[in-house]
Order: sequence, then structure tokens, then C-alpha cells
Amino acid sequence: RQRAMIAMALALDPKLLIADEPTTALDVTTQAQILKLIRDLQQRKKTAVLFITHDFGVVAEIADRVVVMQHGAIVEQGAADTVLNDPQHPYTRQLIAAVPPLTTPPPRILSGKTILTIDGVSKTYRTGGFLGRGARITEAVKNVSLRLPRGATLGIVGESGSGKSTLARCIVRLIDPDAGSIVLAGKDWAKLGRDEIRRETRHIQMVFQDPFASLNPRRKATELVAQGPIVHGTGRATAIAEARKLFELVGLDPSAGDRFPHEFSGGQRQRIGLARALALRPDVLVADEPVSALDVSVQAQVLRLLAELRQQLGLSIIFITHDLRVAAQICDLIAVMKDGAVVEQGMTAEVFGRPQHPYTQALLSAIPGGDFTRKRDALIA
Repeated sequence: RQRAMIAMALALDPKLLIADEPTTALDVTTQAQILKLIRDLQQRKKTAVLFITHDFGVVAEIADRVVVMQHGAIVEQGAADTVLNDPQHPYTRQLIAAVPPLTTPPPRILSGKTILTIDGVSKTYRTGGFLGRGARITEAVKNVSLRLPRGATLGIVGESGSGKSTLARCIVRLIDPDAGSIVLAGKDWAKLGRDEIRRETRHIQMVFQDPFASLNPRRKATELVAQGPIVHGTGRATAIAEARKLFELVGLDPSAGDRFPHEFSGGQRQRIGLARALALRPDVLVADEPVSALDVSVQAQVLRLLAELRQQLGLSIIFITHDLRVAAQICDLIAVMKDGAVVEQGMTAEVFGRPQHPYTQALLSAIPGGDFTRKRDALIA
């Protein structure tokens, strides 16, 4: 779709192409393809490009000159190499520092107890056709088996269409798997009926990629957070009081709970989504691309918050992302998905430091601005 939009923009042979966050929320390989396409078009048509982005990795990959804006004003500008390697303004330095490093932190000691076991889960979609004939069959998830230790974070990474989000929705039973088992709290969620899922949903909660789309715009923030406990039998006054405490826990002013979702920033809405998921005190939190649409500084804040909540509450987390730099910072374990199947899994440092599968190697090599990030990481070290 992004390629089609670029083709439409270039149809009139413009002198200037303005690209407003064209690679945001795209996986690394698609991102690399879009950047290459824009560079090729520049060379062939001599088109100037004004590229708007929050990702300094992308800046390092494509920009000749850089202009840094804060609060509507330009705070720094210059040649890309100069701004990236010798930033003068504190805000520029803050943005560059917020880009997640490619190196992984020292591994944590993981619990020997397993809280979630996924065994042989599969999901197939059938679309089109008449009376079952000529239908298009898509194997979205193929025989996936994973284990989540108690208190750990398991990252599931891969390109768009790799099956990671479908797997996440199978785990929380937003969609029904065709085969396999999902054992949590001694029960196989793959076999639970809808009434049983509603009763057991307190054990596992989900945080979605787009917090604005997942929050009811007609309800105030505190009511959104208190809704789950109220449905499960908690008195309204108690649930509201607990919601305000959760606001503090996720770094929001409790008095802000009287505002509606549209009155918050993207990062604040994601914190509300986290508070809502935590309101039922789940054992497992499934986070589906929770920071992909956020700028790097807000992204870093949300990642720190997740790490703190994991420590304070003893959460076990499944973290779905296409951003390998983000996964490197927060995940203890990594599972790499391609075409619905897990092609490689293990400790994060092992998988990213010594990738065995060609697909994992391709994902790591496609990270935009990889050379710049490695140079910066080496200087910091």
C-alpha cells in the first residue's frame, strides 16, 4: 500500500516529495524496501525529498541534511553526519540516545517454573470460493510451540504477515485456534468455551498497538480502567479507587482520569491501555506492538515502564514486535516467526548475537541505520 501511495505521489513528476512518517509501524524489511525505493526514485527523477520521521535510525539511512524540531521550533540543523555524530542541542542528544541499542542487556536469571505453555497451535483462514470450492487458504499460524517462564518476557518478532499477531489473538482467545493447546493456570485455553473465557480472563490481558482505537471515546479514562473489575464483581467505588492507584503506577496523574481518551497524547493513551490491562491483576500480559506508533523518546518511557511493572508486579509478558531493537532491550527470550511458523527461538542474546536461521540474519541486517547505531553503542560502551 505504501508503494502504491508513493507511485501516486510521483505520477505528476513533482519537484518535491513530502514523505510524512512513511515507514512508521512497518517491519524492518519492508521499511528497508521503502527507503531503497525512495532513494532510487530520487536518483532517477532528481526529486527532492522532505522526509518526516521520529526514527533516527531511518534518518541515518536516508538523510543528507537534518532539521530537528521541538515545540514547533527548529533547535538544530545541519549535514546528517554532523548532527548524528556531533549533536549540539540537548533535545537532539536526547532523541539519539532514545534510539534502542542493538546490543542486549545482561541476561536475567529466569524462573524454572513455566506459567504459559503453547503446544502445536495452528490457525488457518479460508476466504472466497463458493460452497468451499476455490477458497483461498492461508495458514496464518503453523504448529507453534513456545514456553513462557514465570516473570519472563518472551518476544515474538517477524515481518508483517508472519503470524505473530494472529498467534497473540489465539493466546487470549480473541480468535479460536484450529489445533493445539494453550495451558495457563492449569487450564487449556484452547478448549475453553466463551463463558469460561469470560470468567478466566483475569489471568491474561492484552495491550493493543493502537491505544486510541481500543479505548471507548465516550467514556472517561478512569471508567475505562475500572470497567473490567466492575464486570467481574468489584464494587464501582472500589474499582474507581483502584483505577486511580493504577494511574499513579503507570505514571499518570490520578486527576487526569476524568478526561476522555482524545484529551491524552499517544504515549499517555498507551499508559491508560496498560492500566486497563493491569486492573484485573493478570498473570500474563500480551503486548501487541505497544510502542510501534510512538516516537523514540515516548517509546523509551513505555519500555522502561513495562520493565518496572514486570519487576514490581511479577508479570510474565509476551511482547509482539517487528522492531528488533525494541525486542533486544526488553525481551529475555525471542521467537522469530516467518510464514506462520517459528523458525528460531532462544535467549535474546543468543538469537541476536549468533543468529542461525537465514531469515533471522536478514531481519537483523535490514535494521535501518544499523551502522550508525552500532557506532553510537560502541562510543557509549
